Amino acid sequence: MNVPLLDLKAQFIPIKNEMMAAVENVFDSQYFILGPTVNNFEKETAEYIGAKFALGVSSGTDALIIALMALDIKPGDEIITTPYSFFATAGSIARLGAIPVFVDIDPETYNIDVSKIEEVITEKTKAIVPVHLYGQCVDIDPIITIAEKNNLFVVEDAAQAIGSKNKNRCAGTFGDFGCFSFFPSKNLGGAGDGGLVTTNDEKLYEKLVKLRNHGSHPKYYHPMIGGNFRLDALQAAVLSIKLKHLNKWHEGRRKNAGFYDSAFSASQQIVTPIILPENYSIYNQYVIRVPNRDEVFSKLKNANIGCDIYYPVPLHLQECFDYLGYKKGDLPNSENAANETIALPIYPELTDEQKQYVVDTVVKAVK
Repeated sequence: MNVPLLDLKAQFIPIKNEMMAAVENVFDSQYFILGPTVNNFEKETAEYIGAKFALGVSSGTDALIIALMALDIKPGDEIITTPYSFFATAGSIARLGAIPVFVDIDPETYNIDVSKIEEVITEKTKAIVPVHLYGQCVDIDPIITIAEKNNLFVVEDAAQAIGSKNKNRCAGTFGDFGCFSFFPSKNLGGAGDGGLVTTNDEKLYEKLVKLRNHGSHPKYYHPMIGGNFRLDALQAAVLSIKLKHLNKWHEGRRKNAGFYDSAFSASQQIVTPIILPENYSIYNQYVIRVPNRDEVFSKLKNANIGCDIYYPVPLHLQECFDYLGYKKGDLPNSENAANETIALPIYPELTDEQKQYVVDTVVKAVK
């Protein structure tokens, strides 16, 4: 049996006609950059997420960069974030000349350990960038409290978390900005790169609009320096169609997660995802923890089961961040997670037979 980590063809086939019609409409209009298709998608996503404003941008990475630019982050500013995330989280901070300050993770949720944030705040600290990892919201209320107490901004990295909730509020509505990715493998994935920034602050939104298009307003007049962060109309058209199906896909992933949770419950060696009771997880990934991760990884691959390691090297140990001065052992929870976790197939179209094959292979591999 073959079980890919993600099967985008299985997702595409049932909505192919809708998708191609939306793409054809864009070609008929010949309006490829911004325009009504992008505007409509922004309104739809703002409503879905529960934010006052949403701005389509060129990628999840650019969503983080433009959000930090809108907050006037400068070289030398310190930004607190997690070392256990996709590279863009810290890379976007460094791109602006700011300094990533890493705080270790909670070993159960893999999200930033809120209890350790205040101890690294200095007079140079300007913002906190928490990540809603694997589709589960971080414990966000205490972060907002810390930020308000210390006059800091909060930029939510919600790249993996569109539709995830904490206390019935969606990721991307708590901080100054929420940043989303539409990379094809995401729960809401485009036909290429794309991203979104949400905010409830009208002035910050107006600044984002300028920054997205080289800082211009009106056209050819530039009160600030921005970049080319525009979302293509073709991507917006594809994403608008997929957005209609997103909640159904979320529920499919949650059902599959429940299957795995139950099937692995008898094992003392397999640690399944721990979801906080106040959270609604969308399971962008289903990540288990096992003592012999590399052996399990190899056996799954040999059994034609797709799997991946998110993430094998925590950010504080990446070569490009040597200048920050971190060393092995500084952030042990992140380092342990990097050595012990593995992601299994979780997409909604999995059959019961495929899931059982995954379970049986994993259980056998960890014995």
